[in-house]
Amino acid sequence: MKRRRWKSWRRLLRRGGLAVLAGALAYAAAGCEPPGRSKKPAVPATAQPGPAMPDETGRQAEPPPQKKVNLAPLTGLETAEPVTRRPVMVMINNHPSARPQSGLSQADLIYECLSEGEITRLVALFQSRRFPDPIGPVRSIRPYFIELGKGVGALQVHAGGSPDGYAQLEKERIPELDEITNAGQYFWRESFRKAPHNLYTNLDKIEAGAAKRGIPDTGPDKPVFLFDPGGSGAVQAFGGESVSGRKLEVTFLLSSYKVGYAYDEGSRTYKRSINGIKHIDLNNHEQLSAANVIVMGTDHRVLDEEGRLDVRLTGTGPALLFQNGKARIVEWKRTEVNEPVRCYEKGQEVTLRPGQTHILIVPMKPSFEGHVQFS
Repeated sequence: MKRRRWKSWRRLLRRGGLAVLAGALAYAAAGCEPPGRSKKPAVPATAQPGPAMPDETGRQAEPPPQKKVNLAPLTGLETAEPVTRRPVMVMINNHPSARPQSGLSQADLIYECLSEGEITRLVALFQSRRFPDPIGPVRSIRPYFIELGKGVGALQVHAGGSPDGYAQLEKERIPELDEITNAGQYFWRESFRKAPHNLYTNLDKIEAGAAKRGIPDTGPDKPVFLFDPGGSGAVQAFGGESVSGRKLEVTFLLSSYKVGYAYDEGSRTYKRSINGIKHIDLNNHEQLSAANVIVMGTDHRVLDEEGRLDVRLTGTGPALLFQNGKARIVEWKRTEVNEPVRCYEKGQEVTLRPGQTHILIVPMKPSFEGHVQFS
């Protein structure tokens, strides 16, 4: 695969996307508040009826009843019934000994971010789908993972945490289930793997644990992001320039650990791999895939000798959006702690294709551009 590093892509977008990014970052540097979300819904809540026609008596006929359209808040996919339950966030182990994991293909939204030891951890959010299969292996939580869950009001499920993580959970009274301190009976260990890579749960146990602890099961019931009902996505949304983005490879820190995505024309999704090996779900042996892949750069700071990190998730920063086989420069923004990270172009929130979205969070050092290759 011939890869374009950022500098070569910069030449292609010199008159387009980079000017957008430079302007947006200058706007942020000037201390301006980022623009709010567009107030226009991406998808109408109801289908609009046509004009009423007169019947055979000449009287005005009643318009046809409006059809209710239910959209899953985190995927934008149509559902038979409204989705109002609280999202469930599960910390997923991504150590090589924990792969293949269970439940990732059934998540609505997945974040990937560094943990200590230069390996990544996955934050899987479940809301629109109900299934009895295992989820895991489950691992510990950190403050920046907590911030991701707060963005959608999620019930946070984990096994242990850093001292700062525990302090934040207690101080902010965040709804959570912890295998170590308050919900051990709602997890189990499998014999086919060794600890700490063998801890699992499922949605039934999580629901029972939440009920036992008196945690309300209500969450967002409207789309959290802007979704394009036609599925064309941000490639056409605001008329900006884009280039081929059918394949991408992301390096977090270790050169021996590369996350790859290849665009599949048939499903219009990006198929995920790790070090060239398909990343599959142990529950159904399906390869993980995403309708949208976002790579965002932000500041990472080492806190202690254990290598624990502080990862900035408020403010703004550069990002790349991949959808429909195209790549484009956008900007991520998050100003409210109870809001998710969203991406913008020319001051407007970009639209996403309905489906699962993967958001990969990489350091800014030595440069954001150096973590991503694509063609």
